[in-house]
Amino acid sequence: MRIYFYFLACMLFACGLFPGPSLAQVAPASASSQTLNLAQAEATALTNQPRMLAAQLRRQAYAERVRETKSGLFPTINFNATGVEVADTGTSTAAGNITTSSVSNRFAYGGNLTQFITDFGRTSALVKSARSSAEAQSDFATLTRAQVRLNVREAYYQVLGAEAVLRAAQAAQANRQLISRQVSALAQSELKSTLDVTFARVLESEAELAVVRAQSAVARQRAQLATAMGLQQPVTAVLSDVTLPQNEALPPTPDDLLKEAQAQRADLNAAQAQQRAASEFALSEKRLSYPTLNVLASAGQIPYHDHTLHDDYAAAGFNLSIPVFNGGLFAARRNEADREADARARDVQQMQLEVGEQVRDAWYRAEEAYRSIDVTSRLLAESREALRLAQDRYEAGLGSIVELNEAQLNETSAEVTAADATYTYLTRRTQLDFVTGLLN
Repeated sequence: MRIYFYFLACMLFACGLFPGPSLAQVAPASASSQTLNLAQAEATALTNQPRMLAAQLRRQAYAERVRETKSGLFPTINFNATGVEVADTGTSTAAGNITTSSVSNRFAYGGNLTQFITDFGRTSALVKSARSSAEAQSDFATLTRAQVRLNVREAYYQVLGAEAVLRAAQAAQANRQLISRQVSALAQSELKSTLDVTFARVLESEAELAVVRAQSAVARQRAQLATAMGLQQPVTAVLSDVTLPQNEALPPTPDDLLKEAQAQRADLNAAQAQQRAASEFALSEKRLSYPTLNVLASAGQIPYHDHTLHDDYAAAGFNLSIPVFNGGLFAARRNEADREADARARDVQQMQLEVGEQVRDAWYRAEEAYRSIDVTSRLLAESREALRLAQDRYEAGLGSIVELNEAQLNETSAEVTAADATYTYLTRRTQLDFVTGLLN
């Protein structure tokens, strides 16, 4: 009779008298029909991210510093207009800042020209230093672009991984709800004990809790994706899935990527540019004690003037300035610049060490994730088979609800791990591309 009622209950489930899981329970929640792919997400981020816009503005600002420094090589022309009315017309000399010519009645206008001739290479060294600083800032802008792309890809893959975990949790919840209803029906027919019903309901509650946590994880990851894209509101569009290319295998060793990273890393290039800028600035500081030669010219007219003055004026000359003594200021500036240049050289060496470490670490992590894809696939297949056998044993009365519970937990864990394995590898491969400089 027990076997008869058992098969009767199974027939009731097969005929649909007990409702099974609906498609809405399995499909992930998505209220928007709009789709978003990875390329669109990156383009949006590069357009909207404030840090990207700030990096571009700083690059333009440093480019203007080169023009500022080069301006010292070009002539300077000024226009002047001067008018003087003296109360005492008999005055011919004065003390202080007012010279004899300044106390004459007159109105004059004219221009002054100053042309830099040479400072024996100091200004040229300053121009090279400013140009190298501008190159460093351009490299920092490139680094910011790579970081923005990295953040978008990581957030994008994390959303896809969280949604895959959600689907696995919803499928596990639907399966446990079905088992709980089956056990409850069999308990009513006295084919199962109330202990089995209690265990089944505990499993159903655990599955529901896992779904709640997975839904929260999806919402958080979508909010992070919006931040990475520079958007104020969370992303609600359906994300296009990213498939793993067939030729996505890693290089056999991380050493194959080290030379590429040393040549392409934007932050390493920026450090090298800053070191060149410091070296050129140190050279310019050494030339502070060199003479400076300028050519001067002045010409104009005096339409209203004292009878002792001419109607116009013109003069030309040169000025040679030779530093003699300033209390050791130039020596201190020279030593400071030399120390800074040496420190920048050590910074480059440290950056090269860090780049090598980062490339190796990222390669090992990506290689682990890549190998895990196949392992998790086999683990999932084995867990599903173990769950099927446990269910068969339980339905035949040969296994306990505890055995079935353990099989379900193992299968759910394998589902979650397998669902997230591909996106974990894609995330780590993106991190490897970033430390290699491929996201520039």
